[in-house]
Amino acid sequence: MAKEYDILIIDDEQVIIDSVIKIASMEGFTAIGELNALTALNRLQKEKFKLIICDIMMPEMDGFKFIAETERLKIDIPIIITTGYTTVENAVESLYQGAIGFIPKPFTTDELISIIHRGLNYWKLLKSKQAKNIEFVYVPCPAKYYRLGYSTWLNKENDETVLIGATDLYTKTINTIKKINLMNVNDNAVQGQACAWFETEENLTHHLLSPLSGKIISINEKLITNPQLIEKDPYFEGWIYRFIPTEYEYEIKKLIPCSSDRS
Repeated sequence: MAKEYDILIIDDEQVIIDSVIKIASMEGFTAIGELNALTALNRLQKEKFKLIICDIMMPEMDGFKFIAETERLKIDIPIIITTGYTTVENAVESLYQGAIGFIPKPFTTDELISIIHRGLNYWKLLKSKQAKNIEFVYVPCPAKYYRLGYSTWLNKENDETVLIGATDLYTKTINTIKKINLMNVNDNAVQGQACAWFETEENLTHHLLSPLSGKIISINEKLITNPQLIEKDPYFEGWIYRFIPTEYEYEIKKLIPCSSDRS
């Protein structure tokens, strides 16, 4: 019988692998590491995992090529990308390529624990969908929307402003929201950087990445007193911000049309 672990860590620094294993074990999760993406792919053929945490900058095969190879091999395991070479472009590109999350180095214990929980919850949803042989266990974005990975959506309005929010899949992977911490009107959000923070009943804090850059001109004040609204109606009443976008034509190229989710 194949060995089973919760997490496979791929990083060319043993100290990072050891750190993630230690933090994961504190939460009761089993984890094992590989220093090379090629050997990790071989391991994935023989052993079972629920989540992969993979560095970007590695010899022989980088994180982006690793994502592509898992897709080619039909390895259906959620991937979280991490790197010390933190740029907005890395975060956006990793989500565009298919990673479900991005965490920059150096990360805190709390940041890692939060994203591990979200990744493992994503795996549970994936398996539930497969076991029940149903099309959706979460509501996809409306067809005319765009999304950054599986986390945030945007919808361009007729007045050229943009509404953004969290996808139903994202809210289902973080569980019950207790409080939402938001940016302020007139603040400038940046594509691929955190723009909202969700505190859950599990006492975890999950950040939400902005799908594009722009100036915040209004906030959905209802979310402050009723954060569950974002879980009940994420694509309409649960919107988070209205933006005036600053780089729309350039940044939209790294977003995924939600119409493709139905093809």
